[in-house]
Amino acid sequence: MIVTHINPDGDAIGSAMGVYHFLKGLGTKPEVIIPNDMPGFLKWLPESSAIKVFSRNKKKATRIIKDAGTVLFLDFNSLDRTGEMKESLLSTSAFRMLIDHHPGPEVPAEYVLSDINVSSTAELVFRFIEWLGKVDLVTPVVAECLYTGIMTDTGCFSYNSSKPGTYKVLSKLLEKGIDKDKVYDKVYDNFSENRMRLLGYCLDKKMVVMPGYKTAYISLTKKEKEKYGFAIGDSEGFVNYPLSIKGIEFAVFFMENDKNVKLSFRSKGNFNVNEFSRKHFGGGGHYNASGGESGLSMDETISKFCGLLPRYFQND
Repeated sequence: MIVTHINPDGDAIGSAMGVYHFLKGLGTKPEVIIPNDMPGFLKWLPESSAIKVFSRNKKKATRIIKDAGTVLFLDFNSLDRTGEMKESLLSTSAFRMLIDHHPGPEVPAEYVLSDINVSSTAELVFRFIEWLGKVDLVTPVVAECLYTGIMTDTGCFSYNSSKPGTYKVLSKLLEKGIDKDKVYDKVYDNFSENRMRLLGYCLDKKMVVMPGYKTAYISLTKKEKEKYGFAIGDSEGFVNYPLSIKGIEFAVFFMENDKNVKLSFRSKGNFNVNEFSRKHFGGGGHYNASGGESGLSMDETISKFCGLLPRYFQND
């Protein structure tokens, strides 16, 4: 059984489906379970319809977890990142494996493959397959899934992708005959009209630039999400846009949900958003890309955030 984190992104789903097809090639019968639904722009991946969504059918998913002989955790460093699946995963008697690239893994597992120096979990999955001596079982479908994971987790190779090893893996995936332009089109040129209008609204009306703190942020309320027919994945990448403003080194995206406010952090240079998120918003991630959450209201969360900035940036 293959498990990803809540609100699965391209790396989580790409890695999971890459492993899924690889294991099928070994003659096994894998299952993929995700805590909640995934973005629509990833549902083109081959056999993604076979993915079980825990929040839709908890009874069936719990039974699959209980019956599994091996559980593979992908792309998260703590079981807290699996939401309501956590208790079922803690009680499993299956052999547990973790493959992940986030710092400080805390997942209880008998086998842990953790490396923060790779671009993505998808890259680490390919390296794992190499170490097994099974690259011949990396079919074009497996390669397509893993390429999707690497591409999305590096923002189309614009960050966390400076090591030569990443491009060596990419070249091996391309050698399998995948169409990288098709993958890009399916992921980035497959959004709804509502999503495009929402992006325009956020940049025009909701972006706040604080040049004195080299910071910019965007906020999105539940009411605004409803107005634009928000669907899971529609805000993907919004947090990156403020970083294209001259002088801005820290960008944040606040999104109001039913029970909390979700925060996405991005930075350039030497500002550690992983540390910032862990310390102030109960989150974590990578040095320049991280996430967190707040139980406060949107206004209170933004006020808390702005109050923290003088500790980290000198107002010019």
